[in-house]
Amino acid sequence: MLIVVVGVLVGSGVTLVLERSLTRILVGFVLIGNGLNVLFLVVSGPAGAAPILGLSGDPMADPLPQVMALTAIVITLGTTAFGLALAYRAWQLTGTDDVQDDVEDDLIRRRAERDEVSATFDEADSELPDEGYAGDSTLAPEDEVTA
Repeated sequence: MLIVVVGVLVGSGVTLVLERSLTRILVGFVLIGNGLNVLFLVVSGPAGAAPILGLSGDPMADPLPQVMALTAIVITLGTTAFGLALAYRAWQLTGTDDVQDDVEDDLIRRRAERDEVSATFDEADSELPDEGYAGDSTLAPEDEVTA
């Protein structure tokens, strides 16, 4: 049953991380973190005595998954705090927490749709201008990057 819970939490978290809203991305990271903590509980094995030598004759519990779960909690808390700061600052500046499209990514997508290739660092021709140059004659007027 716990494996299904892990799958649902991580699957829901990944789905939310792929959204455009920073708030949903943040909730996705929290769900992934909680799913990983449940996974650590599942793989830790059966419960046992406290991992302190000499106190009990019972088999001891493995302390490594507990330490990993505590570390994952701290990392999730830090990521959540950073994500909250990003979302709040984005909301202050733009009035929304949606992630905006990157101009360079849009340029690359349009070149790929036209099946144009760009020169790599090793194959760069010294006669051709740089990729991001605003006066590049190989780009259509709507593709030019403006500063």
